[in-house]
Amino acid sequence: MVRRQNDPDSPRFTSLIVLSVGLISCALVYTFLSVILKPSESYSDPGFESLSSIDDGGQCCQGIDNLELWGAAVKWGSDFKFNTSNDCCQACKAMCSGNDGPCLCDTWVFCGNKDACGSKFGECWLKKQKDILTPDRQEAGQTVMWTSGLIFGKGEGIIGLETKYGTLHIKLFPECAPHSVSYILELLKLRHCAGCQFHRAEGRGQSWDLEGNHIENAPFGPPFALIQGILEAQGTIFKKIPTEICPIVRRGSVAWVGSGPEFFISLANHPEWKNSYTVFGYVLPEDMEIAEKIAQLTTKLDVWNNINVSVLEKPVPLMFRRIKTSHGDLSTDVKSE
Repeated sequence: MVRRQNDPDSPRFTSLIVLSVGLISCALVYTFLSVILKPSESYSDPGFESLSSIDDGGQCCQGIDNLELWGAAVKWGSDFKFNTSNDCCQACKAMCSGNDGPCLCDTWVFCGNKDACGSKFGECWLKKQKDILTPDRQEAGQTVMWTSGLIFGKGEGIIGLETKYGTLHIKLFPECAPHSVSYILELLKLRHCAGCQFHRAEGRGQSWDLEGNHIENAPFGPPFALIQGILEAQGTIFKKIPTEICPIVRRGSVAWVGSGPEFFISLANHPEWKNSYTVFGYVLPEDMEIAEKIAQLTTKLDVWNNINVSVLEKPVPLMFRRIKTSHGDLSTDVKSE
């Protein structure tokens, strides 16, 4: 039976409609808020999980000699001793699983020179920085008997390399390349990188597939599947960076050319290069499309050391950006200049 507007059951029917609409509205609001408020998944941090695959033979637990980093102690070295700096570094890593937010330990300081350390020999101080991208330095120099290193956990130690085509988020590897990362953190303090740029761009051509895997029987270049540039701010004095851990270059690897300041981002896996380059970081996969976009810009042919290369007609300026992280989520807290 069709009810008229003045039927006695009409109020109850209206109430049911209102209740249904209310429940549907609540469900929609809940869904919306769940999407908005849940931890961001727009950027992953493969560097943390895959560091073991980057590490060749367990060597990626390096520090810088003659450097003492400060910070709040989470393990007192006077009661916590090891035979090697690697053991001290591994103890800090063990407190940085990445499963429960920020690392409990992000800095280790070890005294490994028997003559200089005396009774302090073997002391391993585990510390926590207020700001991991600006570690508190106590002192440095040949007279310093300590060796210090940093540990970046999941979602930590990520910087932004800003271009007009987008920002490349780079996970730094201080355990593998402490001298390289120390230099990058110094550039980050400048809040600029005048003179930093990409000036060479070569796509994957017909030699590598979309995932960076080499196609059977294809040549290894040119093109060489990379974008190359320089990280040297005008007005600063660059000191050659020593060769550090050199894993196999793969798609997303950020590495020095020689001792720097020339560097490159690889667009493909390059096992044929073996252990030729110091890799100090890794572009997060979601940003590789930006690197690919730069690789497709207009170039002109040139010859470097008898090798044909593609040079950008218009170099792409770079700007460092500090990335604010919270439990693996990324956001920038520095405005464009």
